[in-house]
Amino acid sequence: MKPFDKWTKMPLFNKAMDIQKLVDHIVKAVEHTEIEYKIEYQADMIEGNLKFLRKNSLIIPAKIAIAESEDTLYDIKMENAAIIRKAARELITDARGLQMNGFKDIEYLDLLRAEIEEFRILFAEWVKTFDQWNYIIDRWGLFNPPGIQYDDHDPDDDLSFDPDDI
Repeated sequence: MKPFDKWTKMPLFNKAMDIQKLVDHIVKAVEHTEIEYKIEYQADMIEGNLKFLRKNSLIIPAKIAIAESEDTLYDIKMENAAIIRKAARELITDARGLQMNGFKDIEYLDLLRAEIEEFRILFAEWVKTFDQWNYIIDRWGLFNPPGIQYDDHDPDDDLSFDPDDI
């Protein structure tokens, strides 16, 4: 089975792709909408919101794919999960920015918010499936399994290694 086949069987990945397509439609809608600018830099702000919407919608499925690669360690899964959560939350922030800067078709933005809420639930269930025992100690201390500290002794350090044995 090819990796993409595995990902497309995941409801979380499919929801991420739905969000990406919706963001593409929102970006096109904003780009084809006449917005009355009330302040000088408002167009730049909207352009920034669109740029970040695109970027974050692409990050989410990519990071899911990385986290779902064969035998990915717990800390790497958690790191990617944190990036995914950040990107999803920023989609909401950028949608709010579009609305605040004069984009009137808020039903698209409400649809995006609803899709992200559905994604959030799938995401939380997905994170619960991470194997906490498939880890190496994260010496930065951010993504260790519960009960594991960044300064804990690693039993693997006690294994003797002689490069000549290879």
